[in-house]
Amino acid sequence: MDMSQPESLPVHKDFPYGSRYLTVNGVRLHYVDEGEGPPVLLLHGNPTWSYMYRNIIPYLAPYVRCIAVDLPGMGKSDKLELGCTLAEHAEYISSFIEQLGLINPVLVGHDWGMAVGLEYAAANPGNVRAVAMLEPQALYPTPSWEEFTPAESAELFQLLRDPGQGWPFMRDNSVFVEGMPSIIINRQLSAEEHEYYREPFLNPEERRPMWVFPNQIPVDGQPPEVVKAVVQRNRWFTGSDVPKLLFYAEPGCTIREPQVSWCREHLSNLTLCPIGKGFHHLTEENPQLIGLELQRWINALPL
Repeated sequence: MDMSQPESLPVHKDFPYGSRYLTVNGVRLHYVDEGEGPPVLLLHGNPTWSYMYRNIIPYLAPYVRCIAVDLPGMGKSDKLELGCTLAEHAEYISSFIEQLGLINPVLVGHDWGMAVGLEYAAANPGNVRAVAMLEPQALYPTPSWEEFTPAESAELFQLLRDPGQGWPFMRDNSVFVEGMPSIIINRQLSAEEHEYYREPFLNPEERRPMWVFPNQIPVDGQPPEVVKAVVQRNRWFTGSDVPKLLFYAEPGCTIREPQVSWCREHLSNLTLCPIGKGFHHLTEENPQLIGLELQRWINALPL
């Protein structure tokens, strides 16, 4: 491809990549590995899996090695009954990076995948080349529920954190997966695509990772261990000159004007990339723009 005249590629519904597996801390993690060159690690969020990057990989694989891994308990990775917290996910991904021998990977993360990636980066600052964020979760602790983003979802997230009602509600309703078509607002998610996202969570008892994540959002001082972890991580993140890229949409979901303003104020070496109309699942809403911008930005990074 002529880098001076980048081309948009077709959007595909299927997942044409070969599956690979690596046992990490006793759990078999599924991943895809496409292309050659400097590594780019693609980390998904909740409730997705490596399928979300199917239309991004073709933009990158001609130039770099793309590794898209499914978090433990999600996608095609082994299912988990426990071990679904931010800290535990970060341990799995840290070991995954070490076992694959990834040197200075670019971390691309959506939602909780970015939070997991930043935990790794803060603990291993000498082995991160750059960070690209798509609607990252837990960018900083939210002081109160009145400041929760998105405000229209605060009641749902409080319900999910209710000790008695939260787990049964997620188990019986799979709200994040079933709600995907209604929160992808830049295009229509097809029935076939929706089935790819439903597949990992067809068994209601295997929906626990999808429920634990909303309980990990640092809001109003809870949970304290996540608040502490995010504050500690941001000491590195806000002081580091590592190249950073933030994709955001209008109106967006976890990333709206307060979060964009925080990034402008606190993050150095930052590139902002608005994708236009969108909500949360940005790689489904505008994969062409994201793919082209990631291609351009990664190819311009210093070696």
